[in-house]
Amino acid sequence: MTGFLDYVPGNSFLHRLNPLTKLLLSLILCVSCFISDLHLYVIAIIVLNLLLAASAGVFNRSIRMLKALLKFSVVLFVLQILFVRDGIVLLSLPLHLMITDKGLSFSLLFVLRLLAATMPLALMLSVTPMNDLSNVLVERLRIPYKYAFALMTAIRFIPIFSNEMAGIMEAQTARGVEFDTKNFFKKIRLLLPLCVPLLISSVKRIEGGAISVELRGFYCRKKGSGYKYYAFRSGDFISLGASVLLVTLAVIL
Repeated sequence: MTGFLDYVPGNSFLHRLNPLTKLLLSLILCVSCFISDLHLYVIAIIVLNLLLAASAGVFNRSIRMLKALLKFSVVLFVLQILFVRDGIVLLSLPLHLMITDKGLSFSLLFVLRLLAATMPLALMLSVTPMNDLSNVLVERLRIPYKYAFALMTAIRFIPIFSNEMAGIMEAQTARGVEFDTKNFFKKIRLLLPLCVPLLISSVKRIEGGAISVELRGFYCRKKGSGYKYYAFRSGDFISLGASVLLVTLAVIL
């Protein structure tokens, strides 16, 4: 997930939206995928995500994320399709396994929903500075600052941990460990020992971060401590209206 959740500066339509609008828009897109049972609708949401990413200048990043999710989706698709036994049998396999029409439809919809629901949140984080998102959660949604800070820190630490894991893997590769094996179970066996140094470095980083925020008066920060004002403009109302239309279509279809 390296770089997928980092903020990309820009002046696109999405960049100029209120952070709360972007958060609501991404959540509505996610929810609409689970409201509709129509495959074409979920595919349309994925295409819409790619178009929004292109308009914000993060199209290549979205494609890379889509490719990464597809690898994970293939595993989930195979597992789902083999364990759903309802419906008409399309193909019988050894070990009493079978592929049914309902299993095929359910597995495909499950994977499409995973792709369509993940991309809006990543896109929202790509066009929204973390500080703006944290401020609007505290000011507009009245979420206590410590909870908003914990959420933002968790999101911010994902790429940091990913980079550290990549660094540990490079160090192990230099020592002769071959991580490019195609055997899934062997790769898991090679990766599990790396969790220990990653955990140790993560705890040290968290301790350092906790001391740093306490020295900066973390517990003194309240709802009114923010100095930025996030106004709602015409683009925000248009975006929210379009998102309501998408939910309505999901219910109707």
